[in-house]
Amino acid sequence: MENILPHVIIFAILLVAELLYFRIADKYDIIDKPNLRSSHTQITLLGGGIIFIFGAILYAAFNGFRYPWFLLGLLMIGAVSFLDDVKTVRPRYRLMVHFAAMLLLFQQWGYLDLRYWWFIAVGIVFCTGVINVYNFMDGINGITGGYSLSVLIPLILLNEESHFIDRNLLIVLTMSVVIFCFFNFRKKARCFAGDVGAVSIAFAIVFLIGRYVSYTANFWAVFLLLVYGVDGCLTICHRLLLHEDISMPHRKHAYQLMANELKMPHVLVSSIYMLLQLVISLGAIFLPVDQYTYFAIVSALLCVAYILFKMKYYHLHEEYLKSKGLYVDWRKKKKEVVEKYSEEEEEEK
Repeated sequence: MENILPHVIIFAILLVAELLYFRIADKYDIIDKPNLRSSHTQITLLGGGIIFIFGAILYAAFNGFRYPWFLLGLLMIGAVSFLDDVKTVRPRYRLMVHFAAMLLLFQQWGYLDLRYWWFIAVGIVFCTGVINVYNFMDGINGITGGYSLSVLIPLILLNEESHFIDRNLLIVLTMSVVIFCFFNFRKKARCFAGDVGAVSIAFAIVFLIGRYVSYTANFWAVFLLLVYGVDGCLTICHRLLLHEDISMPHRKHAYQLMANELKMPHVLVSSIYMLLQLVISLGAIFLPVDQYTYFAIVSALLCVAYILFKMKYYHLHEEYLKSKGLYVDWRKKKKEVVEKYSEEEEEEK
């Protein structure tokens, strides 16, 4: 009973804090207005994912500041993300804070040794990329909360065996995600996570996975983010092939095609991503297989599935862009640029 009571108190405080934030967001118009790039059609409160930061703070308050560098990094990256939700922050400033927060995370892992600066540099770039991909994937109701649960549940199971982190942190983070899902994982969302939510929970998950890897040397744990990784990375590659600015909003992710062009309910699409990642992760934990071979095969299958899906349905997105006057035929544009360059060379001759 003594172990349960603090969690009950934290849960109650988190629920009240979220409801109070809704009132503040409503008063100060912290809202998300739909546009041509959005997958929703109604004005919705933004920043509900701030509850993930509240959860980390309450964990520290009730259990001691066991991971101070992680908490400081989370507060930094959460603050700049919240500012970006309220008032756009220049990308270079946001990225500087992300890198600084990642340095604190490396300090918490015990890897901040300047003798291995190249390892730290590569690690910071990789982890910052993971966090930003996680943020890019936050586009429909339920996907951030649901997918985060599909990552936290396997981490809880792994922790029962390896004890790589204080289980109370995992429990409090999971409770905060469950509360957020109650308001977001529904047909008509009460709130969206915002950058503050997606970036903060991604930062926390990166910390947890890195902690597990440092304790066990099981690098396959990065594949606990495999579904997001395949969709996010291949979509970036696709946009680069289309000569698009990958920093600009878009609707080209597989989940966006499912929700927008195929008109699948948001909750259904989010459930597919959540359950797919959960099944893949549980398979790695419980099946008598070599995890690296297992994830290599699963990764290949997901990549093939993504490519086939895009080949079959991407034309629907192009039709949508044409209907809004936003479509650009990059092949034709490239041909025009080449022809113009050739003409200029001929004139110079």
